[in-house]
Amino acid sequence: MDDLTKSAFLNRPDLHVETEGEFAGWRTWSRDNFESHNGPFWHRMEDDGQIRCAFRVENKHLNGQSNVHGGAFMAFADYCLFAMAAPVLQGPGVTVSFGCEFLDAAREGELVEGSGEIMRAGGSMIFLRGVLKSGERPLFTFSGTIKRVKRRTPAAAATPDS
Repeated sequence: MDDLTKSAFLNRPDLHVETEGEFAGWRTWSRDNFESHNGPFWHRMEDDGQIRCAFRVENKHLNGQSNVHGGAFMAFADYCLFAMAAPVLQGPGVTVSFGCEFLDAAREGELVEGSGEIMRAGGSMIFLRGVLKSGERPLFTFSGTIKRVKRRTPAAAATPDS
């Protein structure tokens, strides 16, 4: 992994690095209220450049059958898309497509990990795929497309004709 790619992953103004507990040294973003409320979701870059994501299943992640709610898997997988894309995204982006398959259930207390790969990174779109696992047990597969978004400058205030 080259230094430019690694620095793109590490240099985000809303990046929080955990300093204690199970996820000490892992990163998350503090700007996304939805993910902060529904997580916490975490990610880190391994020595080989691969992005690994994780969360510990809590009671709030469960459905009425005491399994992880499908929406929790989907929210975490979307988080994984952006963590995996971070080294090449270099700015804001939005999810424009997302597909998934539910393979197995996870229960309270399990560690759910996400990994995957960038299939193609073009000028405006990044195509990715991944899998969520508990240990070696596959739980959920997903793919998605992220569109790079250009920051817009506010339009100048209209002036009335005199």
